[in-house]
Amino acid sequence: MGRRNRRQVFEKVEVIDTAVKGKTVAKTDEGVIIFLPNAVPGDVVDIQTYKKRKAYYEGKATHFHTLSDKRVEPVCQHFGTCGGCKWQHMGYEHQLFYKQKEVFNNLTRIGKVELPELTPILGSAEQYFYRNKMEFSFSDSRWLTQEEVDSEEDLGDRNALGFHIPGMWDKILDVKKCHLQADPSNAIRNSIRQFAIENDITFFNTRHQTGLLRTLMLRTSSNGEVMVLIQFYQEDVEKRELLLNYVKETFPEITSLLYVINGKGNDTIYDQEVICFSGRDHIFEEMEGLKFKINAKSFYQTNSDQAYELYKITRDFADLKGDELVYDLYTGTGTIAQFVAKKAKKVVGVESVPEAIEAAKENAELNNITNTEFYVGDMKKVFNAKFISTHGTPDIIITDPPRDGMHGDVVQQIINIAPKKIVYVSCNSATQARDLALMDALYKVTKVQAVDMFPQTHHVENVVLLERRN
Repeated sequence: MGRRNRRQVFEKVEVIDTAVKGKTVAKTDEGVIIFLPNAVPGDVVDIQTYKKRKAYYEGKATHFHTLSDKRVEPVCQHFGTCGGCKWQHMGYEHQLFYKQKEVFNNLTRIGKVELPELTPILGSAEQYFYRNKMEFSFSDSRWLTQEEVDSEEDLGDRNALGFHIPGMWDKILDVKKCHLQADPSNAIRNSIRQFAIENDITFFNTRHQTGLLRTLMLRTSSNGEVMVLIQFYQEDVEKRELLLNYVKETFPEITSLLYVINGKGNDTIYDQEVICFSGRDHIFEEMEGLKFKINAKSFYQTNSDQAYELYKITRDFADLKGDELVYDLYTGTGTIAQFVAKKAKKVVGVESVPEAIEAAKENAELNNITNTEFYVGDMKKVFNAKFISTHGTPDIIITDPPRDGMHGDVVQQIINIAPKKIVYVSCNSATQARDLALMDALYKVTKVQAVDMFPQTHHVENVVLLERRN
């Protein structure tokens, strides 16, 4: 298709709704649909399109005739360049409205299931500084603004420590202040950047695979513990110890100071040795008297306060009396399993990641929980008739799958077992809706509760209670 057909200008178009991946949708008087990354429902805009699909265009708002009353002033100086908080320009009450609407639309249009009256979405008490884990990348050639590109001036230092520009694997935005993780996160990141520059500790170049500093991970817990992990591309004992000693002395509140030497083509640490430089190799998170040990590779919900709310809703939906056998599918590190265990006879957790299951067992022992059992394996292979006959037929199944939802074989096995109740926790209501449709003949949706874990973004969690029809 010619470039001319992809690039069109539409004038004075109203933005009418939100769409997938944090975008909004505008619709012309002639019915042309255009998806935008930089508008709010209620804006009236001129649009330059850059991509033509069969049923819609993709474009960008270039001029704003009317600003929506749903708009607010973004708090972050990096908004619009950083891809992390796509909805900072929308009032929080409106964010919640569109998240709830997305859940309702997915369950009715994709799932086509009958729904009870929806409980209002549970908003987050903290709308900023709510994340307990952040990962930043180093770069020796930071992302330049258009003004800097056009400038004749010497741009000086090009080092960056921040986030990838959306869609650009080698471009890093230098972040001065991020509003997602509480102190001392910004202070630690900015100090590390400054010290590294002053002491000629080189930043990584992704294209050429050169430089010493690759990534920085910061984890915090609700009880004040802090983990810092610095990833180096190669070993340089003098520079590494210089930086790590500086971090240790400058921030004595750090509980766990770790490092990785990773010379691979990618910067994932999950197949790397994590070395403890100072303090413990882990931090603890606490919830309702339970302690969860978190190391550098552990999965834990990144919004601790809302995770607690999510788990309480899950437990309430299960409505355990104390004599039930519960299966917790996709159990991760067993947080939900342990959270509900005191109200159940026994909880059996299943998960595909061996390290997660080891952590689940360790945490259960740490918490003196004796009525949980954890098993590792590919869910669609492990969760079979033999497994059920060995461990018993569950009265209740709790399932919290990844974004892709449950494999069809897992859904079928749940139908075969036919427990009285299923509590389905999901981070993607579209795949959740698909799975609900498959179970609709046998199960009725009796409760739905959306939970906002990630303010300023389009992401939303949803919990559904299914009860057997008989």
